[in-house]
Amino acid sequence: MGKKVSVLGYLYLIGMALVAIGFCCPMFKGLFGSSANGFDFIKNAKEGGFAAIGAILIFAGAIAGIVANFVPQLKGLKLIFAICVLAGAIVLIIGFTTNGGIYKKIGKAFLKNAMFGFYMVVVGIVAAVCGAVTGK
Repeated sequence: MGKKVSVLGYLYLIGMALVAIGFCCPMFKGLFGSSANGFDFIKNAKEGGFAAIGAILIFAGAIAGIVANFVPQLKGLKLIFAICVLAGAIVLIIGFTTNGGIYKKIGKAFLKNAMFGFYMVVVGIVAAVCGAVTGK
């Protein structure tokens, strides 16, 4: 008989894929032109501010998490990559509220300017952390 596969094992992969795709989609409206995705935060942050560090942590953690799902030697690091993405999101939010200019404006009207990419990242982070903790 075949090996029984848990759906929770795929929850991590789906969550990390949502984070990576949501990072590339428009996350906030009215910034840096018509809409801003995660790469715009990296590009427009001067001297590697909190916003750039958080955005890099989110994207690098998501890509590393997807790779770790397919490489058997990295399966034990799945939770660390999920925590990296979560930490990146926290650092990005701190960057929004502490930096001046456009980022402070996002911090004040955070959910008002959010677009579907932001919500994909949030749902992906929750799914990835739940999948990493409960899945095998």
